[in-house]
Amino acid sequence: MHIIDIVLQPQSIAAIVLCTTLLVVLNKWQKSSKLPLPPGPPGHWLLGNSIPAAFAYRKFEEWTQQYGPVFSLRQGVTTVIVVGRMQAAVDIMEREGAALVDRPLSISAGETLSGGMRVLLTPAGERFKKMRRALHAHLQPKVVSSYGPVLMYNARQHIFDIIDMPDRHQDHAKRYSASVVMNLAYGKNPKSYDDPDVIAVNRCLTRLGVTLCPGTWKVDIYPFLRYIPGYLKELEDGHAEELALFKRQLSEVKSSMARGEEIPQSFGKYLLERQAELELSDDETAYLAGSMFGAGSDTTASAISVGVLAAACYPEAQAKVQEELDAVIGRERPPTFADADMLPQTNAFVLESFRWRPVSAGGFAHKATKDIIWNGYLIPKGATVMGNIWAVGRDPEVFSDPEKFNPQRWINEEGKVREELKAYTFGFGRRLSSELTLLCRSVFVNTALIHWAFRVKTDPSAPVDDLAFTESANTHPLPFKVNFEPRAAATTEGIRELLEDYGV
Repeated sequence: MHIIDIVLQPQSIAAIVLCTTLLVVLNKWQKSSKLPLPPGPPGHWLLGNSIPAAFAYRKFEEWTQQYGPVFSLRQGVTTVIVVGRMQAAVDIMEREGAALVDRPLSISAGETLSGGMRVLLTPAGERFKKMRRALHAHLQPKVVSSYGPVLMYNARQHIFDIIDMPDRHQDHAKRYSASVVMNLAYGKNPKSYDDPDVIAVNRCLTRLGVTLCPGTWKVDIYPFLRYIPGYLKELEDGHAEELALFKRQLSEVKSSMARGEEIPQSFGKYLLERQAELELSDDETAYLAGSMFGAGSDTTASAISVGVLAAACYPEAQAKVQEELDAVIGRERPPTFADADMLPQTNAFVLESFRWRPVSAGGFAHKATKDIIWNGYLIPKGATVMGNIWAVGRDPEVFSDPEKFNPQRWINEEGKVREELKAYTFGFGRRLSSELTLLCRSVFVNTALIHWAFRVKTDPSAPVDDLAFTESANTHPLPFKVNFEPRAAATTEGIRELLEDYGV
């Protein structure tokens, strides 16, 4: 049956009429409100605004410059509010965080691909509370600090991988992050990017990233499309693959526990031991352990690669970090987490890389559960609210010359890191990623080790485009070539020897 025939079916016509009626009611309600919506670009009277399928966050920055720090769009019958400057983000996303803890309806990524069980997309409610509670218990900073040896061991292997195959440095970052998360989630330690588990995990993450891009699936704007036979089959198949992967991984942990084997402590083991207490179903338990891949693996891999990109493109900033490493640590031993408080330049480099090319550049959608008033404008109950991280990090009142990579903007007059600006780079309010501490520690130790071990340089035969990124929700630099010159020792074998006992 052709799509035209389907749309002309009585049930489809009824759904379209219902949506149009709702749109008219919504428009009348908005016009009757005493307060206006924030200004925004004009859109089609029925369909609303057209949002670019690729790099919407960059277009949103253009609209922020044109319409102001907060602007409005319409997608079908849904009002979308985009926040693009720091003070507005504090006023709305942080101070009104309790009213923005919910997520808008996500039929594609949330309900269909994730089965309603991915914490990132789960609407506010009892399921979200119990899953979030379990995740927080295992990822609070005190617990994450105990993961230091796992992170260091895998960071050591990351350096070895770069030495062996420098052209695949982005694959090595993905191997590092997947290995860390597999270890923490299931007590496993994949050795290679070509490990079947790593490949399966990264395939699921790629699918999620594409699905989350605004406008990829029109069903999130026009829910009646879910009733078209076969329309969501690709996502249904993706969910089946993902759930089977997560259940298989957790089943292996459960089997080892049943046999009385001594296995490493892991999030999966923790959940299985407390499943009844946490009131989680088998599918929820499997998805919760697997959900660590969402922010814990994908964002970490990208952030590490962004740091390499920045080091190559901004050699002065790289040199500043290396001067600090030489002064504080020297080249006889590699940096560790114990050195972190003495390395403000290294920390500033990491923070600037988060701002300069944010991984979750567009942020993730929130849903307003009450009317919010901001500067005389109405953010209506039910509206989708986006904190555009890309634009907030380009607020000229906070970050002068925002397109330049400048870690010194994070250093105060006392030579310490400015703590007051750190929170926004991975989200806002009460939906801030649970895995953020783990991610930051991973990116720090890998950045410090790479700068300590190598001088990262561009390859004259392969110019680097520092704006060439994937179109997925969590963006990755497109493949780029750099050269890694030995620095901590005269040869790469010398670097291996210096790292022999690192994290072991």
